[in-house]
Amino acid sequence: MSDTNLIYGHHPVTEAIRAGKPVEKVFFQQGERGEMEKEIRHLTKEYGIPLQVVPKEKLNKMVRGQHQGVVAHLALVAFQNLEEVLPLVFEQAQIPLLVILDGVTDVRNFGAICRSAECAGAHAVIVPQSGSALANEEAMKASAGALARMRVCRVRSLFSTVEWLQACGVQVVATALSERSIPLFKADLTVPTAILMGSEGEGVHPKLLKMADKVVKIPQATDFDSYNVSVAAGIVLYEALRQRG
Repeated sequence: MSDTNLIYGHHPVTEAIRAGKPVEKVFFQQGERGEMEKEIRHLTKEYGIPLQVVPKEKLNKMVRGQHQGVVAHLALVAFQNLEEVLPLVFEQAQIPLLVILDGVTDVRNFGAICRSAECAGAHAVIVPQSGSALANEEAMKASAGALARMRVCRVRSLFSTVEWLQACGVQVVATALSERSIPLFKADLTVPTAILMGSEGEGVHPKLLKMADKVVKIPQATDFDSYNVSVAAGIVLYEALRQRG
């Protein structure tokens, strides 16, 4: 993390949150108690910002100044509200194409997926508040700048988000190898669609997989492992683009 993306100290951090700055994550010193702790916890919960409690030594490594037990990481992009983005897409008479990332924590994969999403005309990339890659310089570099153009929506719960999308008429298509899986090229991606991608290690959460309207698999010529998640996302996004003409 570069110092330009870090702010620290009680008042600078709380004022940044209240001012609507794109605070991506707040790091709070382990063992700190009192009014400051209550205020930080209240603000991060109110504004939907991930809070991580860490040892003082970690904060000392992150910044050189007097951090007062709290450091915030600013995102390079402003997170948008999915409940505002989706209606706008429908109002513009466009067919929604969204990407949901479940547990994708590698910033290079995140950046590469945003790049593919931008190239394929996706309307937004959806990430959870916790367990997601940071929108930092490395992610921006991996996206070749696409991260600055792509709408990134951060949500509290992927489970409730999937339910809300389905209620709005958006089909959720997960990628996984399961008994339900059908070949990617047999799935209809011309309708409003949210593509659900999981982490390389764990894949899509079992509950989310069960909630998905369709589960697709990408054909392989050999039985060697599987595609990298960013490559897999690119393949699915391109198929959606191809089908939509």
